[in-house]
Amino acid sequence: MAESANQGLATPATLEGMGMTTLDLGLVGNCRTSALINRDAAIVWWCYPYFDSDPICCSLLEPAQHTVPTGFIDVQFDGAELVDQQYERNSAILASRFVDEAGNSIEIIDFAPRFYLHGRMFSPSMLVRIIRRTAGRPRIAIRVRPAVDYGASAAEVRCGAHHLSYVGSSQAMRLTTDASVIAITDERPFFLQDSVTLLMGPDQTVDGTPSEVGRSFYENTRKYWHRWVRNLAVPFEWQDVVIRSAITLKLNAFDDTGAIVAAVTTSIPEAPHSGRNWDYRYCWLRDAYFVVNALNSLGATGTMERYLGYIFNIIADTRDAPLQPVYSIRREAALDERVAPALAGYRGMGPVRVGNLAYHQIQNDVFGAAVMASTHAFFDNRLERPPDMRMFHDLERLGEQAVKNYNVPDAGIWELRGAKRIHTFSSIMCWAACDRLASIAIRLKLHERGAVWTAHAQQIHQVICDAAWNEELGSFVSTFGGERLDASLLLMAEFQFLAPDDPRFVGTVNVIEKHLRRGDYLLRYDEEDDFGLPETAFLVCTLWWIIALAQIGQKERARDLFEQVLAKRNHLGLLSEDVVPGSGEQWGNFPQTYSMVGLIQCAARLSISWNDAY
Repeated sequence: MAESANQGLATPATLEGMGMTTLDLGLVGNCRTSALINRDAAIVWWCYPYFDSDPICCSLLEPAQHTVPTGFIDVQFDGAELVDQQYERNSAILASRFVDEAGNSIEIIDFAPRFYLHGRMFSPSMLVRIIRRTAGRPRIAIRVRPAVDYGASAAEVRCGAHHLSYVGSSQAMRLTTDASVIAITDERPFFLQDSVTLLMGPDQTVDGTPSEVGRSFYENTRKYWHRWVRNLAVPFEWQDVVIRSAITLKLNAFDDTGAIVAAVTTSIPEAPHSGRNWDYRYCWLRDAYFVVNALNSLGATGTMERYLGYIFNIIADTRDAPLQPVYSIRREAALDERVAPALAGYRGMGPVRVGNLAYHQIQNDVFGAAVMASTHAFFDNRLERPPDMRMFHDLERLGEQAVKNYNVPDAGIWELRGAKRIHTFSSIMCWAACDRLASIAIRLKLHERGAVWTAHAQQIHQVICDAAWNEELGSFVSTFGGERLDASLLLMAEFQFLAPDDPRFVGTVNVIEKHLRRGDYLLRYDEEDDFGLPETAFLVCTLWWIIALAQIGQKERARDLFEQVLAKRNHLGLLSEDVVPGSGEQWGNFPQTYSMVGLIQCAARLSISWNDAY
């Protein structure tokens, strides 16, 4: 059984009819590798072997220098139309079904293997594609055209008896199949008798026939996801939304190191022709905190446990160096930025960037993000390896940095490249670092340390209340002594900086709505930055607004706005980073963890309780 497509979701039919690329994509993965698949069941984005590797499938960003298109894997089925594309229920397995005018039909199953084998997680850098005949006598062709060096050239093809190897400048990808190897290399159509299986991954011999291996991987992967979902503590309402969001967040976590990427893509513009094209295939400590917090709220603590290993290794790596806002999935500090000239960009809107210069920036909220991501672990008795006293002392190093830097100018949460100011959000996160350290110290019965961190938190809290409150506006503002607002102030109650019924918080919510609202959405800020005025609404800011409205007693209004956001998901229930307020079209890197976190948070806050449901 497949998970039904949600009624009323925006579709890209008009854009597709014009031949335009859209973000109507499905994500498949296994916490080691991941890929995006469009409505034609073409694999259009696949960084291989890892999240931040060279994309061997890169047609999403339009390779520009080839007469013969490259950078994709697809199935040609002439005259056929998509009749259904859905995730199999409670899984990361995508099913696409096509039928032609004569009634011949096929089903394409895509997934990345993930299950326990011999007492450990088996999740190779592999995609499995199973193409099944479901009716009639369909005639198909399989096209496998990997690119290398960010679309600069086609991969070299080497043929074996039952496999093909595609070789580039890095790791080779082997395709093992029970289809005709010649039919694939020549892209010749053939009648599909029953099914064919494509195993695409490490250049190693597969133990077993492709059909047997594919079927086993499929059954075990489906069982894994069903078990994982069964252990989620979901709200009564919007269960499908929460489950799909949780699976998506899980797929953005890199098991090998514990890192969590912000999105699996690079350079999907935040707005058309804006130049706001960034590489999000890295681990922002701030974004990772939100992901960890959301999954913890559902009882899925495994991601947090692995992320703790990542963050404590980062702390050890940095020694006395400042903590960066972002690192690679391998904990590399330098993420030097360059342009990939062979890729024209999403709808031709380059540049396509590799790397992210945000690693150079000072963003003082990182101390709070790291401490807050770790706090839950000190209080959860279920964990096999709860953090100890040494880990607390490691976190205290971050608290000391928070105390030193809470009133120091930085680039802020929105990573402004051209100016430094004392950002209220950064200061609040420094307060949160001290506040949570006090709680952890008390938990560990270190009452003297708890008193020290409580005093620091109280001092920072008072400074923020004095310096960031604008009496004329009746609101907190985005910078000390400033007059502008930004949507991150909506998190003041969520972070417990202020009580939800505090008149200052209520006033801030109302003033932010007055200044930043555009239709049913909220801008992150409304002042010019390095690229001009923002044109699209940052989806998570709208979701923060919805949470804040519920907190100040406007729950029914919040529910209505939440339904409006849900209607803008793609047909598979996924969200990108940004939305055009008028058309509702999605822009920005995809799928965006911030946005999927916001869906979980809103559903949890707005749902009726299980006790009141029946």
